[in-house]
Amino acid sequence: MARNVEIKARVASLAALEPLAAALSGKAPVAIAQDDTFFACPDGRLKLRVFADGKGELIFYRRADAAGPKESFYVISPTASPDTLRDALGLAYGVIGRVRKQRLLFMAGRTRIHLDRVEGLGEFLELEVVLRDGESVEDGMAEAHELLASLQIAPEQLLSGAYLDLLARRP
Repeated sequence: MARNVEIKARVASLAALEPLAAALSGKAPVAIAQDDTFFACPDGRLKLRVFADGKGELIFYRRADAAGPKESFYVISPTASPDTLRDALGLAYGVIGRVRKQRLLFMAGRTRIHLDRVEGLGEFLELEVVLRDGESVEDGMAEAHELLASLQIAPEQLLSGAYLDLLARRP
């Protein structure tokens, strides 16, 4: 399975963070609308991500629900028929939630910097440092911490869990 180191943080302003991410990337961001449907899964998380162009990805991942950098294992399978796949998976496993977001994606070397506006939740930063085969998770964590410092993210902004968990805890 592919691996990365992930970090999620709540931010006060994506507009304030965007120039910092742009400076790290040196390239224009890619805007991505994502609609994620989560299914019951006893050993990790299973979601179907649908994009504005009608294509999708079935994504299975497993990671600890802890604040700060954490290792994530994942498998991504593209699909040209996400609507019927959502129906089939929903009938087979049950839908446990849905997360809709607008994402700006900046690439900084091997790290994906996501500036996310999540429907019903607010604004967030997510980092994904893609690990090479055989690379230690500590290397990825060190890189993630350097990027957090460059993006001026304080430890108290770091979050555990997924957007789905945050939505479930809303009043």
